[in-house]
Amino acid sequence: MGVSARSRGYPVTMSTPSSARRVIVASLIGTSLEWYDFFLYGSAAALVFGKLFFPQFESLTGTLLAFTTYAVGFVARPLGGVIFGHFGDRVGRRNVLVVTLLLMGAATFAIGLVPTYAAIGVAAPILLVLLRFLQGLGLGGEWGGAVIMSVEHGDSHRRGLNASWPQVGVPAGNLLAAGVLWILNAMLSESAFLSWGWRIPFLLSGVLVVVGLWIRLTITESPLFAEVEQSGAKAKLPLVEVLRRHPRGLLVAMAARIGTDVAFYTFSLYILTYITGTLGLPRSVGLAAVLIGSAFQLALIPAFGALSDRVGRRPVYAIGAASAAIWAFAFFPLLDTGNRAVIVLATVIALATHAAMYGPQAAFIVELFSTRLRYSGASMGYQIAGILGGALAPIISIQLVRATGTAFAVSAYVLVALLITLVALWFAPETSRLDLHAEHPDATGASTHRV
Repeated sequence: MGVSARSRGYPVTMSTPSSARRVIVASLIGTSLEWYDFFLYGSAAALVFGKLFFPQFESLTGTLLAFTTYAVGFVARPLGGVIFGHFGDRVGRRNVLVVTLLLMGAATFAIGLVPTYAAIGVAAPILLVLLRFLQGLGLGGEWGGAVIMSVEHGDSHRRGLNASWPQVGVPAGNLLAAGVLWILNAMLSESAFLSWGWRIPFLLSGVLVVVGLWIRLTITESPLFAEVEQSGAKAKLPLVEVLRRHPRGLLVAMAARIGTDVAFYTFSLYILTYITGTLGLPRSVGLAAVLIGSAFQLALIPAFGALSDRVGRRPVYAIGAASAAIWAFAFFPLLDTGNRAVIVLATVIALATHAAMYGPQAAFIVELFSTRLRYSGASMGYQIAGILGGALAPIISIQLVRATGTAFAVSAYVLVALLITLVALWFAPETSRLDLHAEHPDATGASTHRV
């Protein structure tokens, strides 16, 4: 087990309960705004971007191309994880989080100003791709920093709960994005929404970022990073050291996340395309279902995070994965009923299974890496999996339905992805009782008893 800076006699910055709460609140608000920006693009890709930026193609192909530009953000996220993870491990977590918030907000605001294909031709989708790439860079560095700050500031016995609060930023951001779009959709005509209404949520991002930035500037640096800095033990090339010292942790983090990501983007994003394109229902039906499901997740994610502090990360995570795999085969038949109440129920249960995975996920991934490499390792494990999971999920789902004529193939795809997650959890260590001061969590004798 590694020796901490505290035991070597270095002065250590202590985190008080009030400062820990401030960090958690700042992380929650910051990640909510970042995910609002990211999900807003995905919702707009499902609803309007195909028509506005790829009008020369038929409807389904245009939507597919819009989702391809959406996937660019996922490709950029690992690069953002590398860049900002390096500086997060070298110069500290706090300043990096300020930069990522500014980058994400500026890119999202600019999307709201991009002319459509009808105005500037092919330059329009090119600009869209560029700004989506910048969004991905920002989010690639955001997640790791927000989660790590919550974990490193908080009580060691409540790491699952503390780390779950930035995770709540995902449904909060999704709720905000879907809510704003739903309100505009209800207030505006189809032509007004397509003409200018869709731009309003993107432009609102500029105001929201100012609020998030003010809150984030009030927090202090991580006390565990301060230990590393004061001991002179910072990594020179964090990414290289992650690959050398934590290959197991990196693989486990990636594999455990893939199924979670595929399930989430199927249940919360592809549903919009399926309901409008395949079932021919109004887009308000899908938006309302995602809105209500995300609202339930606000309470469920921290509840499952807290549960993982009591019974362990792996059992809670595995139960969520198994439940999501089973529900994937009930999800689309329930949507096919066309009954709005049934569609809402199907979405709420689907997102509840995701919450069971997502609640313990943040602490689980962060705990796989030592403090001096934690930002780089956690960011890389989380973001690389996003390419294989969330980036491809809507595209693969559209193609599967197009090729087979049935959503059963999509359910099978979700099952395969979740089996990868379950295999990763089977071989993973139980991390909930690890000492975060350890130099190498993979070598601390952590429990590897099977789920």
